[in-house]
Amino acid sequence: MTADARTTVSLVGSTGSIGTQAIDVVHANPDRFRVVALAAQRSVDLLVDQARALCPELVAIGDPDLAGEVAGRVPPGTEVLSGPAGLVAAARHGDVVVNGVVGFAGLPVTLAALDSGRRLGLANKESLIAGAPVVQRARRTPGAEIVPVDSEHCAIHQCLQGVGDAVARLWVTASGGPFRGRSRQDLATVGVEEALSHPTWRMGPKITVDSSTLMNKGLEVIEAHELFGLAYDRIEVVVHPQSIVHSMVETVDGATIAQLSLPDMRLPIGYAMGWPDRLDTAFGTIDWASPMSLDFEPPEREVFPCLDLAYEAGRRGGSAPAWLNAANEVAVAAFLDGRLGWLGIAEVVDDALQACEAGPLDSVEDVLAADREARARAEAAVERRLAVA
Repeated sequence: MTADARTTVSLVGSTGSIGTQAIDVVHANPDRFRVVALAAQRSVDLLVDQARALCPELVAIGDPDLAGEVAGRVPPGTEVLSGPAGLVAAARHGDVVVNGVVGFAGLPVTLAALDSGRRLGLANKESLIAGAPVVQRARRTPGAEIVPVDSEHCAIHQCLQGVGDAVARLWVTASGGPFRGRSRQDLATVGVEEALSHPTWRMGPKITVDSSTLMNKGLEVIEAHELFGLAYDRIEVVVHPQSIVHSMVETVDGATIAQLSLPDMRLPIGYAMGWPDRLDTAFGTIDWASPMSLDFEPPEREVFPCLDLAYEAGRRGGSAPAWLNAANEVAVAAFLDGRLGWLGIAEVVDDALQACEAGPLDSVEDVLAADREARARAEAAVERRLAVA
């Protein structure tokens, strides 16, 4: 393959876990991919190192105060942009855009990529969940396409190939996180370090805490509904601690199709970047000659109420998923800052959902308004708990 025929890639959130692993994929496939845009929020040193190694056309830094520092250190001829508009500009570059931005801040990136008719490798589930109605409209742009990067949804995407309308249920697997098997009483005093000790995956702090509460799995259920169009009663969660089976599709004739690999995010990232073709480089290959056990069990819903809160928000629809996502981001931030206990995360989210009227979201402004209102409600709930502590 000649250099001119390489797939051009924009990495938004390039200095985070998804972005750095996407660069591993690029380095492993130099004849397949060329990075044309890099974007990060604040990590100047790593962003500059990436720009020097990859020589993109565009580099964007989310914090405008850091733009001068970036501009003075990137290779000559590289365009440097800053602020939210810079991240959006990066999302309009390339054949494929990988959105690895953390949290609700990824929504403008998702919309920019789709509105400009790009293929979107989506690792930012929050933007699809919170802004589902506006994102679904953007998906109808000619050329626009979402290929999920989350390992579970990427697995479902792979399993659905050739199945057609014969789907009975989707099974989304969960590792169970660091607190699998623990009682609510045990979890009353757990700290940040324990919550960040994930047994199988290397991820950022927010998503790792979400894994510990099973909110991450609840968000993935909503994401699966939005991506694949199945009703919530046909989307199930099963705990699989080995994280080898990344999700499954059950067909109407009783067969179950599963995607298996060792835990390695470079596989779904590469799948999304290379779609509809597969890469020649292998990530997460299983040695089937070695002994292995695969275990499955139902989630402990009473211990991890965030899972059912997500189902509730998804079924209510409208602004409820946006409220769920915003309240959870506030609660997790408060936990990471030492202002809220681990059990308080679900309590704050539940408090916010009780106040949500679940009205329709017809525009980006509606999404932003719902996000602001939910954050204010959740922050007030955190403050109330601090006041009585």
